[in-house]
Amino acid sequence: MQTYFLISAAVLYLVCALLPSRQGPLIATLTAVAWLLHGVTLWLEVTAPGSLRFGFAAMLSAALWVSVAAYWLENRNYSLDGLRRMVMPSAAVAVALEALFPGNLIALEGKSVMFGWHIAIATLAYATLTIAAFHAVLMALQESRLHTRTTAGGGFLAAALDQLPALLTMEKLLFRMIGFGFVLLSLTVLSGIVFSEQLFGQALKWDHKSVFTLLSWLLFAALLAGRRFRGWRGKTALTFTLAGFATLLLAYVGSRFVFEVVLHRGFV
Repeated sequence: MQTYFLISAAVLYLVCALLPSRQGPLIATLTAVAWLLHGVTLWLEVTAPGSLRFGFAAMLSAALWVSVAAYWLENRNYSLDGLRRMVMPSAAVAVALEALFPGNLIALEGKSVMFGWHIAIATLAYATLTIAAFHAVLMALQESRLHTRTTAGGGFLAAALDQLPALLTMEKLLFRMIGFGFVLLSLTVLSGIVFSEQLFGQALKWDHKSVFTLLSWLLFAALLAGRRFRGWRGKTALTFTLAGFATLLLAYVGSRFVFEVVLHRGFV
């Protein structure tokens, strides 16, 4: 049953990406169905009696699951059809990876209740900043489209870009997402520092995950400070957003991919 749910969710995500913009109600309905199927499979995959199954694919899948929800909600207030063209195929890929790479079992016995909260907050932070990265790419494409627009249609993505809100509105949405993601990332870092021994059974260590997470935090902090005090926007804001997200990607999904797929090692 779980396999059928995975296949159905991936197919529906791809259908949602390919449907024309005029099919708005159908797209919204199929997105909701795919999202629910995705959520059920994610829950069945991650939870196990007395343990938690986790890995790079589950982390990526959870991030895209939250990202689809964020797109669905924001699209009700703003026309973000271009975002659909990127988020839906990415979600389909994440669902497929979830089936191919199930991750490792993490025994919960002896672990603090803070461990679950730490994982949940980290996933939400990663998901929020993932949708912010998609949004930043969309803004870069939108700006490029404004400078290179011709009378030709330019394809379905170009048409979707033309329907986006003004760049100033898009920028406002971007910083709203970054601000929320930064708060969640700060809570992730703080819980990792304060409750390190309870969470992982050892004092905080300066491994690759800690270094990349802190570097990402510093990049997003610099971006928000630059926005507040120097009025950073445009390409500077997009560069910092994508750099912060890429660093966070290396900290979580990238490092888990290396350990699980390349080195064939368990949870670290």
